[in-house]
Formats: sequence, C-alpha cells, structure tokens
Amino acid sequence: MCCLHKFLYGLKQAPRAWYNRLSEFHLSIGFQASKVDTSLFLLSLNGAMIYLLVCVDDILLIGSNSTLLHKLITLLQIESKLWNLGSVHFFLGIEVKPTVMGILLIQHKYALDIIQRASTTSYKPVDTPLSTCSKLGIMPCTLHSDPTRYRQIVGALQYLTFIRPDICYAVNKVCQFMHAPTDDHWVVVKHILHYLQATTTYGLNITRESLLTLLGFTNADGAGSIDNCKSTGGYLVYLGSTPISWKFGKQRTVARSSIEVKYKALADGTTEILWIRSLLAELRISTSSMTMLWCDNLGATFLSVNLVFHARTKHVKVDYHFVHDHVAKREIQVWFISSKDQLVDVLTKPLPPVSFAYFQSKLRVESPPSA
Repeated sequence: MCCLHKFLYGLKQAPRAWYNRLSEFHLSIGFQASKVDTSLFLLSLNGAMIYLLVCVDDILLIGSNSTLLHKLITLLQIESKLWNLGSVHFFLGIEVKPTVMGILLIQHKYALDIIQRASTTSYKPVDTPLSTCSKLGIMPCTLHSDPTRYRQIVGALQYLTFIRPDICYAVNKVCQFMHAPTDDHWVVVKHILHYLQATTTYGLNITRESLLTLLGFTNADGAGSIDNCKSTGGYLVYLGSTPISWKFGKQRTVARSSIEVKYKALADGTTEILWIRSLLAELRISTSSMTMLWCDNLGATFLSVNLVFHARTKHVKVDYHFVHDHVAKREIQVWFISSKDQLVDVLTKPLPPVSFAYFQSKLRVESPPSA
C-alpha cells in the first residue's frame, strides 16, 4: 500500500484535483465562479471586467484593464508554474489571427495534418463538402478495408466543426457509420477532404460591433434518414453578425408531422438561447430584452403562441409548453422566415454550390484577408 501525497499528472483524479486547487485560488483573490459554465471565472473591480477561462492546464485571460491583468498574471505565477505567452495566438489547437475589425479563428495546420494522415494524394477541387446526390445509409456493399483508419480520420474531422459550421452536416453524416464503414462511405470522406484541401485557410471571422443583438434560427428536415426515417434538426445562434453557437443531429423519435419536426428543433433552439442569455448576463453584456427566433414552418410558429392543439400536435406537448412559457414571458419571440433564407439549411441538408456559397458567407466562414 502506497500513500499518494499529491496527484500525479495522468491519473484519473488529477484533473479534478487540479481544478479544485485552481478554483479555490481564483475565488480567494476575488474571482466569482460562473453559474452557467464551470470553466469560467469573472472578476469585477473598479469598473474593470476580467474573464478567466480554464481548460485543464490552458488558461485564457481577457480583461479591460491591462494593469490589472499583469497583476493577476503575477499572482498566478506565484501560485503555480505558469508561462505567460502574451497575446493569444494559439489556444487548444485553434489559431487566432487579428484582423482590422476583429479576429479570425483558423485551424489551418490541423486540417493539413488530417489530409496528410488520410494520404489523399490526388486533388479534386469541389465546391461543397457533400454532394446533393449523396444518400448515405447502411448500405449492403463492401466494407471498407481499413475501418480503424476511417474512424481516426472521421474522429479528427469532428474537432474542425468547432469553427467550421460549413462542414458540420457532412461530418455528422459520415460519423453515423463508424461501426461498419463501407467503401461508399469512404468515398464521401474523401470528398470532404478534397473540399478541405481547397479551404484549409478558411476560418470563423469574428468582428467587433457596437450593437450586440441575439438572434436564432431553427430548422429540421422531414424524415431525412433513409434507414429509420428520423429527422435531422438543429439551430444556429448569432450575436450581432457572428455565429456563436450551432448544433444539429438526429432527433430521438420519428416525427408524425412536419410541425412536430420543426417544433422539436424550436425547443432545442430555445434552450440554447436561454443558456446564452444567462451567460451574457454574467459577462455584463447587455442585449435586447427579447430574442428573435426564426422558423420556416407556419404551423410551428403559430403553435408557439396559440393554445390550440390538434391531432398532429398532441405528441409535442412537453416541448410546446416549454417554448410557449418563454414566449409568454417575452424572452423569446418566434417569427416565420422563408425557406430560401433559412440559414440552418446548411446544417441539415446537402446544398448545391450556389446556395452553399451564399450560406457559407452568412456563416462568416472566410479566408484571411490578403496582405
């Protein structure tokens, strides 16, 4: 039997022990722990705001007072071995490039590493990450000769979706066949890699704005899965003109009507917006009292304010009451939007090149400005 005096790096208990020690120190010097994000700490002192974000042993410190920032860095260096790397250039594998109006988040090196690991020597330029003709499902064809390689490449592609919403739908589709990938599935993966080869320098363009308005879009396809008829739903949330949160995926149950499909996505978008509103309140960032949420289904839009149920909507009562309560509190307002302007389409279905290019620009996925 050995007595462990301190937790060693790599042990299962080490991350929790490190976080407890770090959080106790932050609280002792005046920081407050965020109630909506356990990795975030906030400090308000003499009108200055300091935000400290922790990810294991990587720390990002942001504030409005440079003198106070340097004092906090000195305190952190006294408490533990800390290297001050100056202004942020890389964080968790994401490159941060300053621009005239803000910053550009890029994963250029990471994308090149994936392409190199996949050994895609032939380069075929494509305009979209997924062809509109692709109907992926569990196919009765030849299993891929190297399923481990398939899983490694597809798993690595998932990290790119953090700042590349334009490839989210395509990556999500190929992730659904990790258990038994076929040669046809591998062809789609190579198609995604060919798209990445042409857009490795693309990233998420975040610009500073004087007016920060929270805006949400929700959408879902109708029984899009050819295997089990489940729909893919998702949401896209903007702060000003920059997308800050997006999510999509298969719905857990098979919907019986288009209203039910759209309303499930509407409930998911409402949940995310309420969480973001709470986070912005903690960050002392003021937004409008009501958040606009756009949906391209009139039935779902009317259902958010109308107390009348009918046969096609009796299965969505839980989601209905959740959304309706927040509409009644005037925290959310649901509006109808035309399908041709529905930005979440890029997350829920393959698009032709012209439509994809339009939505890509709306997602602020751009290449760095030329010098």
